[in-house]
Amino acid sequence: PILFGDVLDPAAEKTPDGGGGGAGAGAGPSWRRSLPHVCVATVTSFLFGYHTGVVNEPLESISADLGFAGNTLAEGLVVSICLGGAFVGCLFSGSVADGIGRRRAFQLSTLPMIVGAALSALTNSLEGMLFGRLLVGAGMGLGPPVASLYITEVSPPSVRGMYGSFVQIATCLGILFSLLVGTPVKDIDRWWRVCFWVSAVPAVLQAIAMEFCVESPQWLYKCGRTNEAEMQFEKLLGPLHVKSAMAELSRSERGDDGESVKFSELFYGRHFNVVFIGTTLFALQQLSGINSVFYFSSTVFRSVGVPSSLANICMGIANLLGSIIAMLLMDKLGRKMLLVGSFFFMAFSMGLQAIGANRHLGSASVYLSVGGILLFVLAFSLGAGPVPGLLLPEIFPNKIRAPKLWLCVCQCIGVSTSSSVCYSCGFWSNLVHRFCTRCSRQRVW
Repeated sequence: PILFGDVLDPAAEKTPDGGGGGAGAGAGPSWRRSLPHVCVATVTSFLFGYHTGVVNEPLESISADLGFAGNTLAEGLVVSICLGGAFVGCLFSGSVADGIGRRRAFQLSTLPMIVGAALSALTNSLEGMLFGRLLVGAGMGLGPPVASLYITEVSPPSVRGMYGSFVQIATCLGILFSLLVGTPVKDIDRWWRVCFWVSAVPAVLQAIAMEFCVESPQWLYKCGRTNEAEMQFEKLLGPLHVKSAMAELSRSERGDDGESVKFSELFYGRHFNVVFIGTTLFALQQLSGINSVFYFSSTVFRSVGVPSSLANICMGIANLLGSIIAMLLMDKLGRKMLLVGSFFFMAFSMGLQAIGANRHLGSASVYLSVGGILLFVLAFSLGAGPVPGLLLPEIFPNKIRAPKLWLCVCQCIGVSTSSSVCYSCGFWSNLVHRFCTRCSRQRVW
């Protein structure tokens, strides 16, 4: 019922800016008031994307300068330990977001990213690099679940889908920016240190800017701070829509009344359906192999004789283009259609890459490999990338929203880590990823 219901087809309840929308009589709330707060929140996603791609191009230089060149295990650890740290950060994201609020959780997530980036930039040893990347990962794991919650809770319903796409767009911009920053790494000695220092700047800016952002009205209301929740709604929606927003929030909370949900109850009973949908979507999203593409694309491009810097930038542009298209279509076509189409073309593109792995095809293998990767990234960013993170806060009841989103993202990062490790399996891992994208399409359908 959830997959085929109104939640996945918000086009049916969408109201244009200036039309009705259940936020009050007459015109709906303007999106302009909430936009700055959403943009500040998405800096977390920008940092996630930046740290995902920051070691892509400089990995060879890092390994040469720190003395582990040719050690594939050490290189793999430098890449994947960040995800291990993210898993640890995710373990605490739900309790932190509910305990100290969304704004303070954002600020807390920037601390390990600032310290970790500085350690990575200053280190002269493999151990220092690994510790720095581990700290960065902790911040990466803490921030994105909070961002998904916060954006859903401060966005007017008429633009919630579009704002939710900002998370994916910011991630794409972060990846693309990291690839651009890493371009001079072969021409300038130890440029990789600059790449890490650059990431500290947006983290500091977000920590400062959050002081001027609103707190989540839902969180304030849940804590019994009703007057403060009304003040935040006034900043987000305007004074004309405060009463209707508070009435809707009150109805939502009454619908969730009852005893608190134990963690074990997420896996059976009336909550199992949404829990299963959330974990399945995130697992199949990561098992499609998207992180292997972003972490090791330089290696793949070099292996087929394509300049990695140019190809990586093209990949970043494809990712950004798909995310922008998804933003424009999210509230028109609905979540389900974007997911089905995205997974279908991902499966098709992985098939092209698997065929391109056959070097007996000559020059055709180059076009199949590179074209398959670019199509895969484009298809991913159209639906499989942005939709799960936006969908889950919408389908989860308020009282399980934070812990359930935390559980899904933890599982997502755990699967992502194993997916990256499986890159070493070569051709067969490609077939596994292709199979998972087909399963994703069938599950959503």
